[in-house]
Amino acid sequence: MFTGRPAIAEGWGLRPELVAPLLDSLRRMVVLVPTEDFRRHQLRTLPRAGTLNAPVTDPVRAQANRLARDRLVAEDAARNARRLGIRVIEVDGTLDAVAVAAEVAEHFAPYLGAATAA
Repeated sequence: MFTGRPAIAEGWGLRPELVAPLLDSLRRMVVLVPTEDFRRHQLRTLPRAGTLNAPVTDPVRAQANRLARDRLVAEDAARNARRLGIRVIEVDGTLDAVAVAAEVAEHFAPYLGAATAA
């Protein structure tokens, strides 16, 4: 996929070590990872976060396994991003969505052609 315009790509399969070689500058990437406390908050407050997509015999264990997997994926993404010199923003719930978006916009301001100071 190619675009001459800035694009946002997201997904847990977009590993920093796989995306970084495709960039002309690592400054063009930021990795957002949720803290474990934030994931637990999501499970408590967002119905879709607690939904299992397949029938299981032990939903409590399935949810615990999913939390453990998500923690490992987030830790690995953050570790690899930092190793490569890519900025990591940990989403812990202390900032609302607008503030997180402003932080991301500020990071990408040199590529957006506009100052986005908060």
